[in-house]
Amino acid sequence: MANPSAHRVRIGLIQGREQGSKQADLDYTIDRIRAAAADGARIICTQELFNTPYFCRTQETGLFDLAEAVPGPTTEALAAVAGELSVVLIASLFERRGPGVYHNTAAVIDADGSYLGKYRKMHIPQDPGFEEKFYFTPGDLGYRTWNTRYGRIGVLICWDQWYPEAARLAALAGAEILFYPTAIGWLPEEKEALGKAQHTAWETVQRGHAVANGCYVAAANRVGTEGVTEFWGQSFVSDFYGQVIERGPVNEEAIVLADCDLKALEDMRRIWPFFRDRRIDSFGPLTQRMID
Repeated sequence: MANPSAHRVRIGLIQGREQGSKQADLDYTIDRIRAAAADGARIICTQELFNTPYFCRTQETGLFDLAEAVPGPTTEALAAVAGELSVVLIASLFERRGPGVYHNTAAVIDADGSYLGKYRKMHIPQDPGFEEKFYFTPGDLGYRTWNTRYGRIGVLICWDQWYPEAARLAALAGAEILFYPTAIGWLPEEKEALGKAQHTAWETVQRGHAVANGCYVAAANRVGTEGVTEFWGQSFVSDFYGQVIERGPVNEEAIVLADCDLKALEDMRRIWPFFRDRRIDSFGPLTQRMID
């Protein structure tokens, strides 16, 4: 395979709303994948849990029936599309691992339709309207990266966005682009007072990951209102200087396309060699919960 750092690649983020059923969500997403590919996207990422509602708003055992095997029927359907269109796909799914063990998982499919592997969400939030600890077992596969036809990518999921250690470990494993399938939004009682600040914090921390790791960061968020949660859309791509090069709308479905210059990324890492200058001998306390 040619050196992936010697070219440009267009990526696509699918920012959508829930369509009413798993099949409708899959059909909608495949249609959006085709549209993104027609516009030149070669690596395409779905929003978090793209083929279900954001069911974590409440704790209901019956909702575990939404989970599926990964790989399984959905990844098989997407693999056929990936191979047909010669695109890399990142698909965020509710994984059934076994009785009582479920994960929030992203599958990665290469441009020839081959299944490369999966990432299981490591950091699991628990907030009103985001009852994720009830549904998801924390990931146990580590921070993974994959060589795809169009570049080396890392995949993290939503709440992982707030943890610089996760982005760092994926970048140290070679990721040139970090993808974050996402489902984040406002609660009505918080939006007026904190809405702008919450969105600013979410975007800013990820732009910081892009700078600190010399990589592109791409977050694909949901849009629309489910229950009382208003997902704020605004999927975006940041370059390695923390500049937002493309951003989606707040309230509308969209395909966010951005061109990533992987040769310029390599050049930036040479002139700002953050990895070289890390004092790894001083980082041991990071493995402690608190430094008492």
